[in-house]
Amino acid sequence: MPSADHIPLGQAPAPAATPLAWRTNAWLLLATVASCFLTWMLHEPPSRAGAMHALAYTGALMAILLSHEFGHYIAARIHKVDASLPYFIPLPVISPFGTMGAVIRMRSVIPTRRALLDIGASGPLAGLAVAVPLYAWGVAHSQLVAVDGSDGDVVQLGGSLLLRLLDRTFAPVAFAGWAGMFVTMINLLPVGQLDGGHVAFSLFGPRQNRVAQWVHRSMLAFFFVSLASFVVRDLRAGFGLYHLGRHVNNSIFWLVWFEVLGVLGVMATRGNHGATDRLGIRTRAFATLGLALLAGVFHDRSSPILWATWFAGLAVLIVMEVRWGALRIDSTLLDHPPTGPQRLSAGRAIVAAITLALFIALFMPTPISF
Repeated sequence: MPSADHIPLGQAPAPAATPLAWRTNAWLLLATVASCFLTWMLHEPPSRAGAMHALAYTGALMAILLSHEFGHYIAARIHKVDASLPYFIPLPVISPFGTMGAVIRMRSVIPTRRALLDIGASGPLAGLAVAVPLYAWGVAHSQLVAVDGSDGDVVQLGGSLLLRLLDRTFAPVAFAGWAGMFVTMINLLPVGQLDGGHVAFSLFGPRQNRVAQWVHRSMLAFFFVSLASFVVRDLRAGFGLYHLGRHVNNSIFWLVWFEVLGVLGVMATRGNHGATDRLGIRTRAFATLGLALLAGVFHDRSSPILWATWFAGLAVLIVMEVRWGALRIDSTLLDHPPTGPQRLSAGRAIVAAITLALFIALFMPTPISF
C-alpha cells in the first residue's frame, strides 16, 4: 500500500493556489474506509467480534494514513506550495491492507531545499508518531496463540530493527501499526519522488540522482540475493528446489517494487523531452503483473519446466530494462526535479539524516512470507 506522494504537474510555480476541491477526496476516503473494513472481514468469520476487530483495524490504519498525508499537506501549505488534499486509493481483496495508501498532487514546484525537506519528512514522521504507539498498544493487548505452520497456511509478517524492540505479536490495532510502519519504510526509500527521495535530495542536492539510481538497482539485486539465500538454505538441508515457488513468492516483493518505481518514474517525467526511458508503463505493468500472478499460481509447484519458463520471462524483462529502461547507463528515470540551491541549515540537515536513518530502522528484508 505504498504511496508515491507528490506527483508534480508542472515545471513552474503556479501564480495562485487553485480552489480547494474536496468532494472526490471525501468519496475516496469513504471508499478506502469501507475497503479496509471489508478486507479484514474477509479473513475472519462473520460475527460481532469480527466486526469490532475490523473497526479497530480500520480506525487505527486510517489514523496512521491520515496523519502521514496531512503531515505533507500542512507542511506544503506552510511553505505556500499549491497542493491537493490526499487522494486515498481503495484496493479491497488484492491488497492485504485494503488500500494502496494515498497520493497528494503538487501543482507547483517546491522552491527550496528547506521546503522540500519539511514537506518530504513531515509525512513519515507524523505517520510514525501514530503507528509506533498503536503497534505497542496492540501488542500489549494481543493474545499469544500457538500456531502450527507445517501446513504452509501461516502468513508471517516481516521484522525490522524497530519491530524487534517492540515485539512481533499482533492484534488488529497492532497489525495496523505494522502496516503503517511498512508503508513508511517504502516511502522512505531514497528514490525519485518518494518521501525518502525528497528528503535525500534536500540533503545531497543533484548528487542524490546518482544515489537513487543505485538504490533502485539494488532492489532488483536484493530480489536475487534473497531468493539465493532461501535456495542455498534448502540445498544444504537436502530439500533441493522443492520449495522454489515459495521462495520466489517470499522474495518477489523487491522485484515488483523495482518495476513499480519504474512506472512511477515514467508518470513523473511525462512531457519531459529529456527523459531517456522508452520501456513505458504498459510493458512494465503487463510483464510485472504476469510474473507476479504466475509466481502465485506456481507457489506450490516444483516443476523445472514451469520455473524455467518463469525465469525466462524475467530474463526478457531485465533485457528490456537494460536496453530501454531503468538499467540503461544513462537512465534519468528517477532523477528528482531541481529545486533551490541553498543548502539546509545544520539543524535541518540533522533532521534529514535522522529521517533517512528511519528507513534502516524500519527495513524488512522479507516483508511477508508464506
